Amino acid sequence: MSGRFLRRAGAGEAVLKLTTKAVLERNLIAEGDRVLIAVSGGKDSTTLAWALAAIRPAVKKRYDLAAIHISSDFCACCKKAALITRLTDWGIPFQDLFVPIIGRLKNGEKMNCYWCSTQRRTELLKYAMENHFNKIALGHHLDDIIETFFMNMTAKGELAAMPMRLVYRKYPVSLIRPLGYVEEQQIIACAGEKGFLSAACTCPYGIHSKRRELRKRIAEFTGNSGAVKRRILRALSSGERDLLMEGDTPVVDWKAAMPRETVELPVK
Repeated sequence: MSGRFLRRAGAGEAVLKLTTKAVLERNLIAEGDRVLIAVSGGKDSTTLAWALAAIRPAVKKRYDLAAIHISSDFCACCKKAALITRLTDWGIPFQDLFVPIIGRLKNGEKMNCYWCSTQRRTELLKYAMENHFNKIALGHHLDDIIETFFMNMTAKGELAAMPMRLVYRKYPVSLIRPLGYVEEQQIIACAGEKGFLSAACTCPYGIHSKRRELRKRIAEFTGNSGAVKRRILRALSSGERDLLMEGDTPVVDWKAAMPRETVELPVK
């Protein structure tokens, strides 16, 4: 997809084209998939839900969509009424699930982004398996993927990214990130164009996160250039190991794969 097209296309059109490209190139959705969309009420996941509903004719595959919102005991700022109305208009069933994230902390432990994302991911996985969804769609975009790569490299000394498709070996569920080719600035423009930019939700614990600091540094050395960011993304797939795709064979035995208790999974 040429840079000229991305510059000339409307925001919504660009998001749909890039999402379709990601789904087809990365084989993120297959015929008959049941896809559970994790919606926070913010611009990223709302744009994801809209896009996955809108690209069905272009993808030419039959797949079911449903959305789940995880409410917590520390953040209730998203506008769920507006979110439900939008999802209904797009033909996407909605479920709200409460998780006491702070309430699960042990004495002496402090709230942090990793703990929160781990608890949310665990509940998403459990809900998906219990309701026979085989894909969980997350609203992470191109900038998130690049930031995660540099965070892993500088903080952990690992060459690891946020994969666009992650197939769990122990569970019959895959994580997919259909917005992986879409820049955050394109999502912002699309959300503004479609009227749901105001749905953005700000977490009180993530304001001063390390990710935000790294985001500023990446913007500085890339000049915030979409072309440069796309070259970095392409580089993540250019080696012997494709850092944007993890796992090979999904589990098909649903009953054997069901966890007996809460499983804490690391955030990818």
